[in-house]
Amino acid sequence: MDSALNGLRRLSDGVNQAATFVCIFCILAMLAISFTGFLYTLFTDQALSWTYSLARLFLPWIGLLSSTVALRSGEHVAMTLLMRVLPKTLVKVAAVASLIMLAGFALALIWYGWEFFSNARQSYMVSAYIQISYKWTTIAVPLTGVIMLIHLVHGFTLLEHFTGQEAAIEEALADGPQETTS
Repeated sequence: MDSALNGLRRLSDGVNQAATFVCIFCILAMLAISFTGFLYTLFTDQALSWTYSLARLFLPWIGLLSSTVALRSGEHVAMTLLMRVLPKTLVKVAAVASLIMLAGFALALIWYGWEFFSNARQSYMVSAYIQISYKWTTIAVPLTGVIMLIHLVHGFTLLEHFTGQEAAIEEALADGPQETTS
């Protein structure tokens, strides 16, 4: 059981690296396309209307996949203040509830996102010659749900208040420079 869990965690880490790579690629592609449009306008005094439309097609991928990278890194929004005032047992109950809600959200992304993807029949008109199927952007929705489900194998470590960072920060602040009176 433990080796299977470790294998799933390695899968999660690999998927996280792939998602990070895809996000970086999308950002660089978006910047390259936009910069091409800018340079064309600068040198010809005419605009390439398709560059900004094409660059926008990368935004759903960047937004959705980067949310999975943030989830895996524990960089998402957490109610740390609430966790500090609750008793330890309620903190665990809240953490379990958070993970269950996260799993429900991921399943909803997969369920409704797959329907969204399956029903995408139109093409996005970038220009008269460039048409991109809406399937390109809509597949990012269920894929994000799958990645979130994979990351759930990390359990409580996905939640900020279980990483130990807060305790380390509090301890560092308490041990910081003390005012002395002379």
